[in-house]
Amino acid sequence: MKLSIVALGHRMPDWVSAGYSDYASRLPRDWPLALVELKPEARDRGRSVAQLLDAESRRLDAACAGATVVALDEKGSPWSTRELASRLERWRESTPALSFVIGSADGLDDGFKSRAAARFSLSALTLPHALVRVVLAEQIYRAASLLAGHPYHRD
Repeated sequence: MKLSIVALGHRMPDWVSAGYSDYASRLPRDWPLALVELKPEARDRGRSVAQLLDAESRRLDAACAGATVVALDEKGSPWSTRELASRLERWRESTPALSFVIGSADGLDDGFKSRAAARFSLSALTLPHALVRVVLAEQIYRAASLLAGHPYHRD
């Protein structure tokens, strides 16, 4: 399965790239994780938030073409690490590509979220988008480790 994190945002601090790269490199070869960064729409052109999100959603649709989409959303379902692992295992058997999508500062378009196969909340806390990339990569790594039979710290 082709696995990706599609994120609206670029020019991240070095610590973000280092954290993401560390976890992505730990994944087994049969769990390759790609990061696709898209530039958010400019917020200085007099367009409404709805117009900005709509434009971003069209670019996200193109970036995720052919993939099952998981939208990261503060109002999404909170999954445990074990539940993420279970979902990844099912998706691995049923879809050739899976994209986790991180929105811009204004989130994701409602239409985009409704088209997603799932809406996932990493935390009830407000997290910076840069940190979400690192935490998500770590959780994907941890889920893949569980599926490979590695011990989990709670067992």
